[in-house]
Amino acid sequence: MASLEPPVSCPGCGRPYEAHRFARGRTFHCRCGSRVRREPTPRLGLDGTRPRFMIDAMLGSLARWLRLLGVDAAYDASISDADLVQRAVDEERILLTRDRALPEEWAVSDIYLVKAEETRSQLREVVQRFQLNEKKMFTRCNQCNSLLEPTSKQEAASCIPPHALEEHDTFLHCSGCDRYYWEGSHVDRIREQLRETLAEMSLEK
Repeated sequence: MASLEPPVSCPGCGRPYEAHRFARGRTFHCRCGSRVRREPTPRLGLDGTRPRFMIDAMLGSLARWLRLLGVDAAYDASISDADLVQRAVDEERILLTRDRALPEEWAVSDIYLVKAEETRSQLREVVQRFQLNEKKMFTRCNQCNSLLEPTSKQEAASCIPPHALEEHDTFLHCSGCDRYYWEGSHVDRIREQLRETLAEMSLEK
């Protein structure tokens, strides 16, 4: 059955290609050497909802810091570019990448090329671009991205160091990777680092 979508023409020689060949944003080179792509409809504008991200293998540290802010940031360094793009499209995630070739090879609407090289600068850039905030800080596991749930001191007792049990009464549990979290001194340090980073962002304006 023929596709109902109009063919896509090569920008170099005008050769037509059936639209189904560009599924999930795939692009390819024509015989004339030009890259053929079907331009996606831009959807990166802010609509007031908290965005969800797919993070490429070059931005693992950024993924962890976004999770500390409570941002849904999926990350898997082991998958191919094709699987990365497919997952981003299927799960309606914005794809963050440092790979300049990726936007050329895959014409998907929700892709953002991170310009900064250092992690804190990357975090400022993404926070500013997508207007993220601190309201959901420490609500996600920074290792697997699952949401954290409150758990009782009794349930956490066998997995928590004795000194933490003595000093704290509130604990969070990650059902994704079975980690436990509590408000130790390391949390205070992370919170301060995040606030310093975001404060630097406002100073740069």
